[in-house]
Amino acid sequence: MTIEPIAVLRGDFKTKFGVPRQSGLAPALTAKVVFAPEYRDPNALRGLEGFSHLWLIWGFSENPRPEKWSPTVRPPRLGGNERLGVFATRSPNRPNPIGLSCVKLLKIEETATDGTVLVVGGADLVDGTPIYDVKPYVPYADRVEDATGGFTDDRAFDRLTVRIPVDLENRLPAALRNPLCEALALDPRPSYQDDPERVYGLRFGDYDVKFTVSGNVLTVTDVTK
Repeated sequence: MTIEPIAVLRGDFKTKFGVPRQSGLAPALTAKVVFAPEYRDPNALRGLEGFSHLWLIWGFSENPRPEKWSPTVRPPRLGGNERLGVFATRSPNRPNPIGLSCVKLLKIEETATDGTVLVVGGADLVDGTPIYDVKPYVPYADRVEDATGGFTDDRAFDRLTVRIPVDLENRLPAALRNPLCEALALDPRPSYQDDPERVYGLRFGDYDVKFTVSGNVLTVTDVTK
């Protein structure tokens, strides 16, 4: 089977560090699904406006298919200290590097340069991620009321408190402030790192953002363009 991208995602995360590890955790993050020229026929999206959420099927472009696959991985949810089966996790290190994300459809937008694009919220994808398919989220079939979450049910999910000094916050466009805070609150650090003196950095939009983490408080220390 040959599979080719039908679209590409355009968002504010230019590298994978800092990207939420699951979709929907940072709903203020917005991105666009830009279709390849041969798929820009608006008829292909007819009826999609009636759905609130979409499934995106995409490729882990930052984690290409390994030459030799590993049957076990270290999930960040378990602190990176315990191995589980790759098929019991959502690790990007898979035999076939394919991802699945549920995102909110904010609007269908007509543009002069890219044709009809989908504006979505809550995506956990790097800018430039190839999109292989778009499907509507259908509540009556996709929602499972009594679902269980395996090992994730036993792990508390605590968000960090994000502090950005006013002078640094003012360097960011207003539209980026809340999405950045939501993403930082998810704690982008590798789970095995807990050094309050270490300075981390990520690229968000056109800005380099540096920060430290002490306890449950993340403090932005610099913002540069």
